[in-house]
Amino acid sequence: MGEIVFQNTLSGRKEAFTPLHAGDVRMYTCGPTVYDFAHIGNFRTFVFQDVLRRFLRARGFRVRQVMNLTDVDDRIIQNAAAAGAGIREYTDRYIQAFLEDMRLLHLEMPETLARATDHIDDMAALVAQLLENGFAYRSDGSIYFRIARFPCYGALSKMDFSGIQAGARVDVDRYEKDDARDFALWKEHKPGEHFWETRIGPGRPGWHLECSTMALKYLGPTLDFHTGGVDLVFPHHENEIAQSEAATGQPFVRYWLHAEHLLVNGEKMSKSAGNFYTLRDLFARGHRPSAIRFLLASVPYRRQLNFTFEGLEQAASSVERLRNFAARLREARLADSGAPDSGAPFAPRIVEAEARFEAGLEDDLNTAQALAAVFDLVREINTAIDRGEFAAADAAAALAFLGRFDAIFAVLGGDDLETLRALGYAESGAPLADDDVAARVRERREARQRRDFEAADRIRRELAERGIILEDLKDGTVRWKRT
Repeated sequence: MGEIVFQNTLSGRKEAFTPLHAGDVRMYTCGPTVYDFAHIGNFRTFVFQDVLRRFLRARGFRVRQVMNLTDVDDRIIQNAAAAGAGIREYTDRYIQAFLEDMRLLHLEMPETLARATDHIDDMAALVAQLLENGFAYRSDGSIYFRIARFPCYGALSKMDFSGIQAGARVDVDRYEKDDARDFALWKEHKPGEHFWETRIGPGRPGWHLECSTMALKYLGPTLDFHTGGVDLVFPHHENEIAQSEAATGQPFVRYWLHAEHLLVNGEKMSKSAGNFYTLRDLFARGHRPSAIRFLLASVPYRRQLNFTFEGLEQAASSVERLRNFAARLREARLADSGAPDSGAPFAPRIVEAEARFEAGLEDDLNTAQALAAVFDLVREINTAIDRGEFAAADAAAALAFLGRFDAIFAVLGGDDLETLRALGYAESGAPLADDDVAARVRERREARQRRDFEAADRIRRELAERGIILEDLKDGTVRWKRT
C-alpha cells in the first residue's frame, strides 16, 4: 500500500497524511442544522465523510469522529416559534429523521454525536476565554469576535480582508461571501426568544461557536481532519479557526477537506426551482438507499456531482451488477484449478485490481478510479466464467476483494426494506432482499433436480412477479437480475 495524500483546503495543495498521534485520527465533521429534513446535497457530504472514515479505519487507524447537531440557530428559532413549539421539541423530530436516514444509507455512527444545546455552558466558557484573551468584546448586549486582532483571518478561504471596516459587526448566523465583519459569539436575549442563563449573561450562542466548542472539548486543541461542504469554508470554517486558535494559541486543524456542491440536472438545487430532494422524496419514488449511496460516492468529493434520475437508475444497475457477481462467485460451477482449460490463475489479476483500488483511494479519495478497478475486474472474471476459464481456487480471493471494497463503499449488504416499510416508503410487496432471492433460486434448483418442473416453473413466475428475472446458464448455474 502506498502513501495517502489529501487536498488540503488550507494549503491549497495535496499533502501526505500523517496523524498527529501515531495510529489515531481525530476528525470533526459538520453535521446537519436540524430545522428540516436533510437533503441529498447534505448527504453527498455525509457520504464522503463516511467513505473517508471507513478508508482510514481499513488502513488500520483508530478514528475518533465527532459530528455536531446544530439544534439552535436563527432559522430554528424562527421555525419553532411559527410552529408554536419549543426548540427541543421542534428539533427532536428532525434529529430522529436524520438518524434514520444515516442508518438506511449505512453511515457509520461517529464516536460522538454532539447536540449543540447540550453544550451551552461549554460555549459560554469558550467565550469567557476569548474575552480574557482580548479577542472578544461586548456591545449592545451581545459579544463579538474582534477580527482585527486575528491577522491570519482569511487564510482558509484565500480572501483578502485587510481592508475591512474596523468595528463593523454582523449579527445574523449566515451572511454573504466577502462580508467579513466582527461576528457574534453570543447574542443578546430578545423578548419572546429562547435564551440560556450562563456565566457570561443571558442569551444564546452564535452558529459558528458550537463547532469550535465541541471540537476542542472532545478532540483537543489540534485536530487531524475537519470536513464539510465547500459552502462552509467562509464564513463558518474561517470563523471556527479564528475562535479556536485565539482561545488556545495552537493550530486548530491540520487537514481541511471540503466536498463540492451537488447539482440537479446541471442546476443549483432549490425549492423554488422544483428540484429540491430529500432522501425521503427519493424513497417515496421507490429508489433504494444502496443506489443513492453508490451515486453520491461515485464522483470524487472535490468534483461537482450532477444528480439526475437517469444517473440514479444507473447507480442501481451498478449495485445489482456487483451483487449478482458476488452471488455468481458463490454459486457458479467453476473450473477446477488444475484442469487444462482453467486458463492462467486470476490471483495476480485480483491483486493488481486491489492495488488500483487502493491507489485510487490513496489519491485524495478518488472514488471514480477505485470503482473503475472493481468493475474492470468484474467484467474480466464474468467473461472468464462464461468461457469456463475461471478457477474455483480464485473465487475466494475475488470475494475477499469485494468484501474489502464494501467495507468502504457499503452497498452490497442489502437495503433495509423493513425499515423503509415502517417509515411508509415501501409496501408489503416491496422487492425481495438478495438473501431471499438466493433462497428461492435454491428451492427452484432443488425442484428441478427432483424433476418437479411444475414447482420450478411456479417459482420462476413468482420471482418474475416480484421483479426478478432468472437466466439458466449452460453450466447449470442460474444468473438473476432485477428488472
